[in-house]
Amino acid sequence: MKLKLPKIMRILAIFVLSQLLFVNFVFAKFNPNYIISDQELTDYSSMSLSQVQKFLEDKGSSLAYYATIDTDGLGRTASEIIWRVAQSYKISPKVLLVTLQKEQSLVTTALPTQKQLDWATGYGVCDSCSLSDPTIQKYKGFATQIDYAAGWKRWFLENALTLSWVKLPGVTYLIDTYQVTPNNLATAAFYTYTPHYNGNYNFWKLWQDWFGKFFPDGTVLKEADGTSIWLLQRGLKRQFSSYSAFISRYSPDKLITVSKSELENYETGTPIKFPDYSLLRSPAGTVYLLVGDTRRGFSSNEVFRTIGFNPDEVMDATWEDLNLYVENDPITMQSVYPTGALLQDKVSGGVYFVENGIKKPLWAKQFLTLYFANKKITVVSPDELKKYPTGEPVRFKDGELVVGQTSPTVYFISNGERRPIPSEQVFNGLGFKWTNIIKTTDKILSLHPIGSIIYLGGAVETTVNN
Repeated sequence: MKLKLPKIMRILAIFVLSQLLFVNFVFAKFNPNYIISDQELTDYSSMSLSQVQKFLEDKGSSLAYYATIDTDGLGRTASEIIWRVAQSYKISPKVLLVTLQKEQSLVTTALPTQKQLDWATGYGVCDSCSLSDPTIQKYKGFATQIDYAAGWKRWFLENALTLSWVKLPGVTYLIDTYQVTPNNLATAAFYTYTPHYNGNYNFWKLWQDWFGKFFPDGTVLKEADGTSIWLLQRGLKRQFSSYSAFISRYSPDKLITVSKSELENYETGTPIKFPDYSLLRSPAGTVYLLVGDTRRGFSSNEVFRTIGFNPDEVMDATWEDLNLYVENDPITMQSVYPTGALLQDKVSGGVYFVENGIKKPLWAKQFLTLYFANKKITVVSPDELKKYPTGEPVRFKDGELVVGQTSPTVYFISNGERRPIPSEQVFNGLGFKWTNIIKTTDKILSLHPIGSIIYLGGAVETTVNN
């Protein structure tokens, strides 16, 4: 499926982009204790040779057309050297590209000097060293610099824990004027290689700019090295306290696996502790029904029994737990279908979701499978349906990938809006699954106002000088 924007969407995109000054971006915050994950440092298969070459071309780098003698005496292009070294030492080519930019701006420089090429990764050059020092001449040369930089990182990963003179995880160091405690070997390696706060900040900033992922609200994320699952809402990550809390709201196929460093881009919000539609008893004895981020108390035990809830399903909760949910109007004898019901007009065949006395039409059968698979449909008369005011039609929930009838554009539903995904690169880069795309009608799609275009990368702070 081609994810190109049709003419009308291009016009809308221009309008959206013109409004970007009014969009609240989630700004990544630099955590000096955690620059990237160990897995990201060693992900040597993260880019193919052709991808390294294309990356250099896209950046307008002179390295895209540069060739020199490699350390084995053979002539190779810059991209071939970068990729060869990455495979040899099992170090991410992304790390090497960022290092080339951080040290000598080689990725974005159109006309580099010989000095920039000769000391491409800054290996062997200390703050007080002279580049003419005879003792460091063995490190000189583009290919040699890249080879030493990657080789040193591999050596560090395999030997650091047996050494005392290098930076180590869990130990606090004074870096310039900052207290830094590396959380992992990768971060410790960076501070050993570049013992400066700003230099490592610049690496992090470039990494976020080029390879960081900033997911839209409504995305559910799973940490690669753990079991924690998070929902992004209002720019915050909210952890599901249990798998049952997650599965009551989302399907496992919606999960996108990310590294710890990618999760670090988001501040932590309140946890999601209980499954949807849980029944919780407060210390005062009131039983509450949880729906989303809200709670509704039953006005009496009689109401609880009459509506037909099972007392065995009630769990005791603290006020601390309950106060995580916004309190809405209580459930009384007049409350109709507080947990929702599916009613079908026996004449027209139309199906409605009735909740709290409001009926919402379902414009497509796909909603029955998506959101109401466990609910039974009750056939009623048109007169019965007339008792309930008609609300807005059922719409897609946040986190869905949808495509209409007349356009190939795929959208991600976020905060009720449909946000265009402009290319396959963005789609795949964010870890979305093609099998999760829902085909729907343009009429249903129009229920969601158009939102801003989704891109890879995100808004980060400005690079500072080393």
